[in-house]
Amino acid sequence: MLLSKGCIYGLRSSLFLASQENDGYVSIREISEKLDISFHFLTKILQQLTSTGLMESHKGPKGGIRLTKSGSEVNLFEIVAAIDGVELFTECALGLPGCGVKKPCPLHEKWAGTRDGIRYMLENTNLMELAKKGKEQNLRITEHGGFEWLLNNDCNDAS
Repeated sequence: MLLSKGCIYGLRSSLFLASQENDGYVSIREISEKLDISFHFLTKILQQLTSTGLMESHKGPKGGIRLTKSGSEVNLFEIVAAIDGVELFTECALGLPGCGVKKPCPLHEKWAGTRDGIRYMLENTNLMELAKKGKEQNLRITEHGGFEWLLNNDCNDAS
């Protein structure tokens, strides 16, 4: 996989937050349980997204985390860059320093086009369009369920 596990969980968590009907805070415990992600691991991921300004947290009984902007204003590239960095989109696939048009590696030509295509897709896809599509088609967001299950208030109704 090109993206780290943390980045994948960051994307899923961000998508979950964008799919919420209101813009209130959602507890990290709820996100952890509904997405079946380790609470402690998720907390570290969300701290990265908070430190870059994509999310904000609030402590207290009604605390939690939320996106700082509308899901339509957050593209997937922002999340990937915040967690995994942009090196995936700039470095040689074989890890060779100085690889480029003037001094390419054997994989450069194919990788550069693929890499640029992935970046374009991430930059031109926002959270809200995926949340809307996920809800409308009840697409999967966890191993066990789709958006319909996630948005149900009773976590035990998953089947």
